Amino acid sequence: MAAPKKLPTKAGITKPATRPAASKATTPSAPARFVALLRGLNVGGNNRLAMTDLAAVFAACGCSAVTTFIQSGNVIFEATAPVYDKLHVDVPARLRKAHGLDVPVVLRSRDELALVPKQNPYADRTLDDKLFNVLFLADAPTASAASGLDPERSPGDEYRLVGREIYLWLPNGVARSKLTNAYFDRALGTVTTGRNWRTIQKLIELSA
Repeated sequence: MAAPKKLPTKAGITKPATRPAASKATTPSAPARFVALLRGLNVGGNNRLAMTDLAAVFAACGCSAVTTFIQSGNVIFEATAPVYDKLHVDVPARLRKAHGLDVPVVLRSRDELALVPKQNPYADRTLDDKLFNVLFLADAPTASAASGLDPERSPGDEYRLVGREIYLWLPNGVARSKLTNAYFDRALGTVTTGRNWRTIQKLIELSA
């Protein structure tokens, strides 16, 4: 079987690093729907936390209609703009204080998450969860940081940086790839957390 055609690895990010404010998705008084993606929760026996406790953390931070999906730290909720704009600080702080956990949180609005499949550069391929993943970035990288990524870091694997998402095509398997969270965190100066395609589709469905 012929190897898949390799796509360009640089996505032309030109905007400075930024964390989009909730005011683009909602007004200060009217709540909108969002999704939180926590990294490293309940993985390999580490950072163990019941989803009921995680939901309670978001409720304590001012969120409403809080639900979770599976055990890896996916939270669907509603929040006003003032609440949302502080969650990337408030949720980790409360997790440390109440549960002794140091867990990064990446946030997306419902509309931002819904764009992920539409912008997928590998949409013409069979999106097997073992071969395809998406990394969600807490902040958009600078153009200089994006241009510094190494397209040959993990031979055989491919990636595309599109806005605040990195689409990963990993024919050698996730476990063998050198395109890791640690690499992209260090190279782009932000925090990343990954989800497989099945989880992303379910979160889009639940947040809608």
